Parts: sequence; C-alpha cells; structure tokens
Amino acid sequence: MSKTQPLVEVFGFSVDDKSKDAKRSISNRLCPFNNIQPHCTKDKIAEPLGVCSLFHNGDPVVICPIRFTQEWLIISEASRFFFGSSANTTSFREVPLREASGKSAGNIDYVVVKYDEFGNIEDYGALEVQAVYISGNIRSPFESFVKDRARFSKTDWTKSLKYPKPDFLSSSRKRLAPQLLFKGRILEAWNRKTAVAIDEAFYRTLPKMKKVAMKDANLLWMVFDLVKDTNTGQFKLTLSKLHPTRFDEAMERITIPEIGAEEPFVKELSKRLKKTGIIAKTSIKLSRKKKVK
Repeated sequence: MSKTQPLVEVFGFSVDDKSKDAKRSISNRLCPFNNIQPHCTKDKIAEPLGVCSLFHNGDPVVICPIRFTQEWLIISEASRFFFGSSANTTSFREVPLREASGKSAGNIDYVVVKYDEFGNIEDYGALEVQAVYISGNIRSPFESFVKDRARFSKTDWTKSLKYPKPDFLSSSRKRLAPQLLFKGRILEAWNRKTAVAIDEAFYRTLPKMKKVAMKDANLLWMVFDLVKDTNTGQFKLTLSKLHPTRFDEAMERITIPEIGAEEPFVKELSKRLKKTGIIAKTSIKLSRKKKVK
C-alpha cells in the first residue's frame, strides 16, 4: 500500500484488492462485517462512508464499530470474561438502559446473555465497542477511490489541507469515558461486568491502568489489531491482548488528568496577550490564589 494515502479498507476490502469480491462489495456498497443490513450504513444510508480503517504511522486504525464484528470474535471473548465460556449464550444489539427516574442512560452496544435449558436468564454482561473518531476530510479520498482507483493511487493525499487522522483524545474523553461513566456505573451497582472492545492504536493512547487478576476484574479491555493475511491480502481482526481492571480505578485514570506545571500555560497566555497589541511588552506576574476549601 502507498504511504501517500490514508485508506486501509473500503467496504470491507483492502484498497489493494482488485478481486471480483472486492469490486462487487465496492460497487454495491456492501458491508461484510455483520451490519444490521447487507449494505454499509456509516455516516449516511444513501451515501455511506465505506471506510473501515485508515493508516496512522503505518498501522491500520479501526474507525467503524461494525468492523469489530468480524467472525463475532468480540462476543466470544466477552462471553469468556462474563461467564467462563460461550456455551448457552446469545447477544442483543443496542439495548436501552435507564436511570431510576426513567431517564435514558444510553444504549448498550451489545448485551451478552447466558441462559439455562429452559430459557431463563442466568447472567448477562455489557459489551461496548469504541472505534476511533477522525479529524480532517476522509470523504474526499474515499470518493476519489470509489470513482477512479488508478487516479486515487497516484495522488499524494498527504499534501491535502485536511489530511484525515485519528482523534484519539476525542474518542476517549468525549465519547468512551462519558459512556462508561453513565452506563458502567449502573451495571457496576447491579454487580454486572462490562467489556470494552478497542483497537491496539487506541489502547496505546490511554493512560496506564492497574491490571488485576481476571477473576477480580469487572471491566475488561479487549484489545484487537488488524493483521494482514499473507495468503488472501485481507486484514483480519485479531485479539492482541486482554487487560482486566476494576471499574472505579480505570475510570479514575481515564477521567482525571495528571496535573502539570502552570507556567507553560501562563506563558502561552502571555504570548497571546502580546499579539493583541494591547501593550508593547508583557511580563509574567501572576498572583497565587489560595485554594477554596
């Protein structure tokens, strides 16, 4: 693959794949990864943004949550964490969760249920899937690829004004953390476990979380990677590692920042003040305020 373009997979196939299956999937806007319907529905149903993954520092990064459903590996791994095995289990998508007042706490991506021979629920767990948000313009290279693959491959997309790249910070602090705080807190109170599926690149950007024994964990980070099959040329979702944690400890690490020195921030303010032209010269003279008890 060229290092001058951002796309790894489009409509489930590597951008290098020129097979009949790849062409059929692209021309029909299909999704081979267990979507709610045969066609891709990412971003827009009528004009879907069929990019499954993109490059970041040479590695593929998953940007569509449906990409994680390949072979239902996430369900089988979550089942082992919740119940010890995947026997007599099933899963449901987008299950609504409510607070005591009846107000919505959001939908759980997947609820994995264990049942007995009579169909009675014995246990269940929640599985959240977090793909990575992107910044920049990915639709432009995507549409170029679909329209004219030869021209697309000859274009140096790195020189474009808004070259797409992963926004890991927004993915964790603006999306994943709030979702877990609301839904996970309720599930923890009910003594139910939660698993989170993310990819390797995203995992590396998260704060270091204390690892506990699997039997003591109530929040499991399931980390996956996209590994290219040398025979087929296709990328396969592969389990990279399991990181068992305690819910409260993990949430504290993700949501509470490490406090650094104040001086660099004040220097930045000083630079901006000088640029306004209000005064010709600025100096840093900041009084220390007492903490309010």
